[in-house]
Amino acid sequence: MNPRFDDVADDLRAAYAGGVGWRESTPKAAWKLAERAAFRDRLRAAGARSLVEIGAGTGQDALFFQEHGLDVVATDFTAEMVAACAAKGLEAQVMDVLAPDLPPESFDAAYSLNCLLHVPNADLPTALASVRTLLRPGGLFFLGVYGGDGSEGVHENDRHDPPRFFSWRTDEQLLAYAGEHFEVVDFHVLDGDSHPFQSLTLRR
Repeated sequence: MNPRFDDVADDLRAAYAGGVGWRESTPKAAWKLAERAAFRDRLRAAGARSLVEIGAGTGQDALFFQEHGLDVVATDFTAEMVAACAAKGLEAQVMDVLAPDLPPESFDAAYSLNCLLHVPNADLPTALASVRTLLRPGGLFFLGVYGGDGSEGVHENDRHDPPRFFSWRTDEQLLAYAGEHFEVVDFHVLDGDSHPFQSLTLRR
């Protein structure tokens, strides 16, 4: 039986609700900072003015983009993470990527780092279509996730409590899903912390 997001959402919320302090205090890896800066540069070149972050966590990346001149809305489906974003002076709201409640075509860009790897394959097309809906024509979407062997399930050795669900997509799987909704502008794979990191820049 294929897992659905509704099956894993409650445990994901609980896991992230208890991880605010740890995430605030953990420095970002240099390769993550480089990926973020490269997308900022791409947005500057495109003349982008607004950005929505999907799965903003404590808002560190959203704040970075705001400090570089973008109008930013930080979204997360965990209320505790949204509160941490708001405490940084960000416009932030609780949102489920499968059912976004923001106006269509209201952003020049979207950014999602290690968020959609928690969405099962059965619901990923809906998530990607939802992000596409939020973008204006020509809008850019940075999608970064850890990849793997195509398996899905709860990571029993996860440091979070309860352990989180992951979908470890192959490069071919991820590109196929993305290509159904977007033009692929750039794709490359980096050595992540413990898994390969798949970096996609997409265009509506």
